[in-house]
Amino acid sequence: MNQEAAELLKKALSLPVSERADLAGSLIESLDETHDPSVEAAWDEEVQRRMADIDSGKVKPSSLEESRRRLSSATQ
Repeated sequence: MNQEAAELLKKALSLPVSERADLAGSLIESLDETHDPSVEAAWDEEVQRRMADIDSGKVKPSSLEESRRRLSSATQ
């Protein structure tokens, strides 16, 4: 990693979590050279469906800590 990239990383790590997540998502998207509108539309529909499930109470979200605990106990 060159000096400029190292400085950008240092600045990025000082951002609030939500802004770091947005930045990370944008960087990852920039690596994908293909753009398929049907895939993007399908993901948009899936996100909307999952949000509706949460909003209606059909699905109860769990915390990151709880999810990690459950994954950890399932792999042991």
